[in-house]
Amino acid sequence: MGKVRVTKQFSFEMAHVLWNYDGPCRNLHGHSYKLFVTVSGYPVKDISDHKLGMVIDFGDLKEIINETIIEEFDHAVIISSNVPRNNYSSMGTMIEKLQVVNYQPTCENMVMDFAERIKKRLPPNLELFSLRLDETSSSFAEWYASDNS
Repeated sequence: MGKVRVTKQFSFEMAHVLWNYDGPCRNLHGHSYKLFVTVSGYPVKDISDHKLGMVIDFGDLKEIINETIIEEFDHAVIISSNVPRNNYSSMGTMIEKLQVVNYQPTCENMVMDFAERIKKRLPPNLELFSLRLDETSSSFAEWYASDNS
């Protein structure tokens, strides 16, 4: 049996602001994100294993993504650590779920961050093959392991 890729889609809502940007995304705004996670591996061959024939149980993949991405970013506001604290500290509970990251929170940077978070949690028999993060219905960023080795 050969190697197989499996993909699961996840959805979450998140707001961000692009600090020092010269377009409309410099204003706080939100998106309905879709994240497609593709892992590769060999299906289980041991007939006594309850995961027989699976590369990964989709429920196990869901648990990993929920813990590393969804719980942290869903309904959160994500901003760059470059934003001066006084620009947002007065908003109080309106941005109670604030994620300050060490990068500009573009779709491109977020997909790279997500890849690193997910790779740390995958079982050793699996590889993260690719991620696709849809920011809108017509705009997305992709990350491929083959481009980053």
